[in-house]
Amino acid sequence: MPTFTALTTLSGKALAESLGDAMERLFPEPTGVGVFEVEDGSGLWEVGGYFTETPDETALAVLAAAFQARPFVVSELPETDWVAHVRRELAPVEAGRFFVYGSHDADKLPDGCIPLLIEAAMAFGTGHHGTTLGCLKALDRLIEKGFKASKVADIGCGTAVLAMAAARVWDGEIIASDIDPVAVEVAEANLKANEMLSAVKCVEAAGFDHPDLKANAPYDLIFANILKGPLIALAPDILSNLRIGGYAILSGILNEQAEDVLKVYSQIGFNQSQKQEIGDWTTLILTNQG
Repeated sequence: MPTFTALTTLSGKALAESLGDAMERLFPEPTGVGVFEVEDGSGLWEVGGYFTETPDETALAVLAAAFQARPFVVSELPETDWVAHVRRELAPVEAGRFFVYGSHDADKLPDGCIPLLIEAAMAFGTGHHGTTLGCLKALDRLIEKGFKASKVADIGCGTAVLAMAAARVWDGEIIASDIDPVAVEVAEANLKANEMLSAVKCVEAAGFDHPDLKANAPYDLIFANILKGPLIALAPDILSNLRIGGYAILSGILNEQAEDVLKVYSQIGFNQSQKQEIGDWTTLILTNQG
């Protein structure tokens, strides 16, 4: 079945929302309408609809004029088997001893690897992105040098692939948290798929603001694969929740942002242990020197 999109932009939230409401009354009617602010500081809003029949371009032109919007751009999307497409894109990823894969690649597990199953439908944090891959490689290097952790926190866990990787190599108290309740559900689903529900505890929390996270501190290892702003804001909490001599693996940092993050963390008592760039992203291994 063909799918059509009709997209326009205009100034102002109120007008955009009103245009979105008006689009709902078109015939043929759209299967969905979205209204989003364009995050470039322009003040523009994007309004778009999806159609399973060719939209009425005359009616769209009338709406655009009525709401002072740019003319709608109508496009036909190619028919795509998105599950098959994602599966093709999500080839297995090797990060040292860790092997991240989907169930469609279960026959490709190398001998001696540590397998981490992440389904294509739960693709955020699969290891394909430079941030997650960097964290897995950083963990592998720490293990290679003999580091062991009995308490691990994965802050902003996404799929919980980092927490699962730690739980595969160490017995201990491992907790994964995310501010997004959907991410927590995804993390728990992945733990179930890997038969690891008892190995990692998942909680919904902003940073370390959860009783279980506070009760388990101090940690031997903290993952924080988020973004520059939250990493800087969390620096004091990461320090206070990490034992002296413990490690923090930080990512979600664009290469040009790495020095800013390092400066903040070094000022409060962290030392840089290692730094790795993968594509546009930097991963840092820092130590709490006390």
